[in-house]
Amino acid sequence: MARTIHTRMPTIPAIQPRKRVAAYARVSIEKETMIESLAAQVGYYRTHIQRNPEWQYVCVYADEGITGTKSDRPEFRRLIADCNAGLIDMVITKSLSRFSRNTLDTLNILRELKERGVDVFFERENIHSLSGDGELMLSILSSFSQEESRSVSENCKWRIRKQMEQGELVGLRAMYGYIIGRDGISVEPRQAEIVKQIYQWYISGESSIVIARKLNARGETTLNYAAWSPKHVREILTNEKYTGNALLQKTYVVDYLSKTKKRNRGKLPTFYVEQSHETIIDMGTFKKAQAILAHAGERNKPTRPANARYPFTGKIVCGNCGKHYQRKTTKERVYWHCSTYLEHGKAACPAKQIPEETLLRITTEALGIENFGEQAFLELIDHIEVPAANRLRFIFTDGRIHDCEWKDRSRAESWTEEMKQAARAKSLQLLEAQRFGSSEETGNKD
Repeated sequence: MARTIHTRMPTIPAIQPRKRVAAYARVSIEKETMIESLAAQVGYYRTHIQRNPEWQYVCVYADEGITGTKSDRPEFRRLIADCNAGLIDMVITKSLSRFSRNTLDTLNILRELKERGVDVFFERENIHSLSGDGELMLSILSSFSQEESRSVSENCKWRIRKQMEQGELVGLRAMYGYIIGRDGISVEPRQAEIVKQIYQWYISGESSIVIARKLNARGETTLNYAAWSPKHVREILTNEKYTGNALLQKTYVVDYLSKTKKRNRGKLPTFYVEQSHETIIDMGTFKKAQAILAHAGERNKPTRPANARYPFTGKIVCGNCGKHYQRKTTKERVYWHCSTYLEHGKAACPAKQIPEETLLRITTEALGIENFGEQAFLELIDHIEVPAANRLRFIFTDGRIHDCEWKDRSRAESWTEEMKQAARAKSLQLLEAQRFGSSEETGNKD
């Protein structure tokens, strides 16, 4: 009988690596009770993941006070980035509504994670995104969640508009010069005096830039403890609520998904409520300020439409503070200057202004063309850096760098023919005044 020999190789059971698990939590309202709820969720998920011997705890990503319809959730974006980087195998979240309320975004994100083998488990719905029926069920449930979000948004809008029709100050949370609480609105005495001072300065001829500098020099801060800027000053000068009256529904939310706010320019009705709260500025003073603002706005009205972007807008970067340069127009010339300098003065940023004609000439030379072309500039130049006074560094879109220097024009070269004529006229007036004065002195001696 022939012998049969079987060879058996020793086998070592493969050790399955532990699944790397993270969790996502979110609350949509920034209230103390909601923050406590978020902390409880974070603690629950941390313990839940760490107790499972087959799981490796990664992190709990938590967003505070952000709705599920918004895509700019910082912790959520960090979670997705870590998933794409291969750091996470599975994500646990309470429900579909906590993850997102936008159907399209939900499905796109889940499909993106599915391609990388990342599973998302929704506890309330008991669904794994990698399961066979997962995507179908998620699509249906996400549609319901999005419709629920739309319904809640429409109900909130209806309720808010009804309150506005009745003269209630809806959505007023904080305002410089006032204390806003559950019992109503009251004047904050010290801030109210500063508001009055701002109006007095402006009516007496001070600009918003000068007023902001004065307040900063005195060590005053805004409601958010920030330095004063011309924008902050103008917001106070244009706010009718300081007269004790309130114009409601100045802005509105475009849709419940983007939550984008737009200024109400006749799209919806507005409601003007008289004597809704205590007055800080009398109506006469307020109207004087509005007249000066209107005159200044007409005087400084740009030659191009307000929504038009100049070729250099957003292209010139200050080497001192990193802010962009802005275009400024005066009676004599047009120049570009650092936005920090324009708002806060030389003490905040000592950057030097660049005449627009000089900027156009140097840019044309850097591009190697005869005449400046906006299309060529936008296609070839990524941005322009200002490393020091009278120096420019052009960064091309293909990575090339071109450094150049420019010289200030002499005073004689910078004078236009109109300026020269005005100077001559002024000199003649002074000469006539001197002659008239000397003749009077001679007459007195006689």
